[in-house]
Amino acid sequence: MTAAILLSFLLLGSLLLAILMLRVRAGKAGELRPLPGPAELPNAVAGAAEAGRALHVSVGVAGVGGAATAETWAGLTLLDQLADDAAVSDAPLLVTVADATVLPIVQDILQRAYARNGKAERYDPGQVRYIAPDHTAYAAGTMGLFERETLAGNVMVGSFGDEYLLIGEAGVRRGLKQVVGTADPRVLSLVYVSADETLVGEEMFAAGAYASQKPGQVASLLAQDWLRWIVVAAILVTTIGKLVF
Repeated sequence: MTAAILLSFLLLGSLLLAILMLRVRAGKAGELRPLPGPAELPNAVAGAAEAGRALHVSVGVAGVGGAATAETWAGLTLLDQLADDAAVSDAPLLVTVADATVLPIVQDILQRAYARNGKAERYDPGQVRYIAPDHTAYAAGTMGLFERETLAGNVMVGSFGDEYLLIGEAGVRRGLKQVVGTADPRVLSLVYVSADETLVGEEMFAAGAYASQKPGQVASLLAQDWLRWIVVAAILVTTIGKLVF
């Protein structure tokens, strides 16, 4: 019985996703609900381009293949769109990483973004800095980077621990506009006191779709919202049915 319900739910989700993707491409699916955090990301790139200063981006302290892979991929997905926006507007990006598995992925994302926009020669490997695998050392290295470089803002989306407070406070001291997203509730309390915009929980995973507005990603978010309402309605109907009958 459980397997049949799960299969039906999967088929319904797939059908709903296909329908919504067609509607998104036709411009008839409506808009995503407004979220202040993702809405600020294009402004961060635009501000860097206008000021002629680098925008610092971090995809977290975790790597690919561990327990925090989903959070790391959320940061990488967002970086892919930020890199496209930066290549178009000639806004310099400065990306720091703390895990060796992420380093070649970040380099490839930036290189492909410049190539897609006909500016392959503008890609500089020095835009990506491998700081340190130790989280505290990464925080110290990033703080030093904030002091040495003239930055326009700070975007951090991924897995972070207590070391975030050191980086966040350094950003506050430098007067940087900070957009930060992470999934750890313990770290979110630190983010709230230091970041201008916070991506909470699912907002972090949705940020890439909000930034890119790609039909597949937008349709996926809309399908998730629809499925949530369907589940809520099913629970309400089942509960009322048991109470009445």
